[in-house]
Amino acid sequence: MRIQDFFPIWSKLAPTTQEKIQYYTNKTTIKQGTVLCDGGKECSGLVLVCAGQLRAYILSEDGREITVSRMFEHDICLLCASCVMPNIQFDIIIKAEKDTEAWVIPPWIFKSLQEESVVFSNYMNDLMAMNFSETMWVMEQILWKSFDKRLAEFLIEESVIEGTTNLTITHEKIANHLGTAREVVTRMLKHFQTDELIILKRGTIEIINSEKIINIYIKRMQ
Repeated sequence: MRIQDFFPIWSKLAPTTQEKIQYYTNKTTIKQGTVLCDGGKECSGLVLVCAGQLRAYILSEDGREITVSRMFEHDICLLCASCVMPNIQFDIIIKAEKDTEAWVIPPWIFKSLQEESVVFSNYMNDLMAMNFSETMWVMEQILWKSFDKRLAEFLIEESVIEGTTNLTITHEKIANHLGTAREVVTRMLKHFQTDELIILKRGTIEIINSEKIINIYIKRMQ
């Protein structure tokens, strides 16, 4: 995937700006488990995901995690460059959930692009507004949506992402994504199993009735 494929405003950028981006941007492999950003303590720069998967999450005082967003192929991780945006404080951790191939624009280059190019800066502001809206949507789900519906949505989404109905995922990992305790996840999954929606196995969850899950827990919300 080319660098310019990530920027719909590429043709509007000055030739010197295009050259600067292409010259200083590096292709890299981010190993699974690597932390790219840790509450502002780490800063990788602007990360353009070519393949793989990144996870952005927040951590409560008692150590509980909750996923804010996940980034896949063709996504831009703007939060990884939070260190060069002094007016915005991010207590968000970015970690590679899978081995990830990415283009990385170094922090100092990203900062200079913001200062030199109005077109580039405006696009980054639009992207930030979009990220903020998505984060607010996640918060609304946590505050107002019942946990059974959130869990059902997560299972269907995870099935689509992985391309299988046989999910290799622990109850603890689901709890981290949804910001709850492992015991709460286990109880609800057992309820789903009783309703013959899933089959629980050691380390895996097999979805056996996706249509029923969607009809009961997802379509009913629309």
